[in-house]
Amino acid sequence: MANAADARSPNGSSWPSRGARLLAWLRSDRVYEALNGYLFITPVVLGFLVFFLGPTIAAIGLSFTDYEPLSEVSFIGVDNYVRMLSDVRLHTVYVNSFVYMVAAVVLMNGIALGLAYFLNKRLPRVLRYVLRSAYFFPSMVALVYVAIIWQFLLTKDGGVVNYYLSLVGLGPIDWLGSGIGAVTSVIIVDVWRNTGLALIIFLAALQDVPDEVTEAARIDGASEWRTFRTIVIPLISPAIFLNATLTIIGSLQIFESILILTRGGPGDSSRSVVFYVYEKGFQSFEMGYASAISITLFGVIIVLTLLMFRARRRWVHEG
Repeated sequence: MANAADARSPNGSSWPSRGARLLAWLRSDRVYEALNGYLFITPVVLGFLVFFLGPTIAAIGLSFTDYEPLSEVSFIGVDNYVRMLSDVRLHTVYVNSFVYMVAAVVLMNGIALGLAYFLNKRLPRVLRYVLRSAYFFPSMVALVYVAIIWQFLLTKDGGVVNYYLSLVGLGPIDWLGSGIGAVTSVIIVDVWRNTGLALIIFLAALQDVPDEVTEAARIDGASEWRTFRTIVIPLISPAIFLNATLTIIGSLQIFESILILTRGGPGDSSRSVVFYVYEKGFQSFEMGYASAISITLFGVIIVLTLLMFRARRRWVHEG
């Protein structure tokens, strides 16, 4: 009788039976699948916490301080944000970044869509696969290496681009030493390197367009351009939205090509916001001010992304 009493909890339930139920629950398929799911997402969650959320919180905190690596941290409130209002250089680099953004959205997506439509409609399947791989290959190469190659191509004296331009009488262009040339060079490198990814997304969307829909439009007398504009474009609008959003986010963070090609010059003509943050944080060691600028850029990207999602309801065809 004593053993029976010891085997029971104060409320009269049996401890072994409760443990057996818990063990059975842990061994159930539902719990097993849940544990596997948590196990698989753990690296992603840890990476997000360590490489994104943690640095973001640290940057927000530093933005309210006057901090240099070899000095003590002093809290200065919103002085860094007030300083940005009178920073003429910051205004210039923001204008440059928006120029890069507009150029990337228009050129990258326009060229990618045109090439994707051409590959989908005009070429044999084998040649399509070859060209698709060739167009996508630059996206797999690190932007630093791409910029180094283009630096040699765009050199004023002895560059390959100027050599071929001289053959048609256009003379040498100072691609990397003039304001317009520097901005144009950065845009060319960015578009050349990233168009392949947008092309793959557009090509996948075009392949999902039903052939019977476009054929019916042609039978009704619609031209190819009208069919593309009124039928194909609405059907692939989710892909256009995706590429435009990714392009906006990526172009506002452009850095490597500027670092290799122009160093932001001449003057501030080709300097982006991210490059300006790099200079303030790691060359001038104004970590607090650099953090404040990076937080404002993060806010700009968030606002533009939200505006894109809000505008999506008006022009994206959900199918």
